[in-house]
Amino acid sequence: MKVLLIGSGGREHALAWKLAQSPLLSKLYAAPGNPGIAEHATLIAVDTEDNEAVAAFCLEEAIDFVVVGPEAPLVAGLADPLRAAGIAVFGPSAAAAQLEGSKGFTKDICARYNIPTGAYQRFDDAGKAKAYILAEGAPIVVKADGLAAGKGVTVAMTLDEAIAAVDDCFDGAFGSAGAEVVIEAFLDGEEASFFCLCDGTHALALATAQDHKRVGDGDTGPNTGGMGAYSPAAVMTPELIERTMKEIIEPTMRGMAESGMPFTGVFFAGLMITAKGPELIEYNVRFGDPECQVLMMRLKSDLLPLLLACANGTLDQVAAEWSDDAALTVVMASKGYPGAYEKNSVISALPADSDTAKVFHAGTALKDGALVATGGRVLGVTAIGPSVGDAQKGAYALADQVHWDNGFSRRDIGWRAIEREGR
Repeated sequence: MKVLLIGSGGREHALAWKLAQSPLLSKLYAAPGNPGIAEHATLIAVDTEDNEAVAAFCLEEAIDFVVVGPEAPLVAGLADPLRAAGIAVFGPSAAAAQLEGSKGFTKDICARYNIPTGAYQRFDDAGKAKAYILAEGAPIVVKADGLAAGKGVTVAMTLDEAIAAVDDCFDGAFGSAGAEVVIEAFLDGEEASFFCLCDGTHALALATAQDHKRVGDGDTGPNTGGMGAYSPAAVMTPELIERTMKEIIEPTMRGMAESGMPFTGVFFAGLMITAKGPELIEYNVRFGDPECQVLMMRLKSDLLPLLLACANGTLDQVAAEWSDDAALTVVMASKGYPGAYEKNSVISALPADSDTAKVFHAGTALKDGALVATGGRVLGVTAIGPSVGDAQKGAYALADQVHWDNGFSRRDIGWRAIEREGR
């Protein structure tokens, strides 16, 4: 099979690495890719924001299957012209991608199909939004409705914080994404990331993971796109997985189909495990980054048939096998992230990959023969081991071999799981 992978981040490097191992694959292309992805795929210079240009390339090169990594092309409808041209796609239609593209859309689906989530209201008027906040009190959560690149969500512990977050949205801090805000109840509990493949009718639960959103050790500082992750997440017991499938995933899948927007691709449910059980914080319609890295390290099955089954409606005919080992990713980011940071700082040395450890590229480029950091989150240093504690030791041993003066990382990724292991 000839496969085209869309994207350039750590998630896409992990997918490229895993897809390249498939005996079904004859040729892997990636657009735009990165230096890490280039080790596994032929990089092509097609504009991934031009849906018709991508479709034209696929027809020209007789591409059999397109795997869309990031959310932006999915929300922009890349899957639609590809399907119209008879090309199989992993990823939802523009209509179904609203589950990530509009937080209000998702909340309305939850309300319609009795999916457990925090109480909410939608506002396109700052004054009304602030009046609601004052009536409800803090803590409270303020979200820009649209795509804001992992930002645009404020968990406000005070009224002042919540009011400032509303002002940020309506003053254009997140562009058009903040033209409407969703204000919702604060959910108290432990977060978990739940991944599930879907072909529109059938769902296949994948392994669990836990992300670390805050920039600093001890879960301090501002939220980021994710500073590290590990899998499996012990908080997701078999009973909670069963409840999540029954109470959240299956009603969503049924609701989307009934609404004329059948969902195919991966459901990434951000959950809060509260005293009542699993509640949905939000949906993403693609693999998480850095959760994808730990999932791919643990996946023993061939990835390509699993993704193809989503496109072909045959997900009930495949199964995913997972390693019993734990995997852990430490994100190395540019100093200053998630605020302003210097671009094009040189990464002078990276450690060699091994059977139990790999460095995934997230925000890198080659410039004048040197590897440079081009993004906020730059490397995903990943290791596997018999326990989360062992995987953590392996990942930090690897991270310490990265020669990059402008890089930093949290030093406590996996702390919740390691605390549990020590009990």
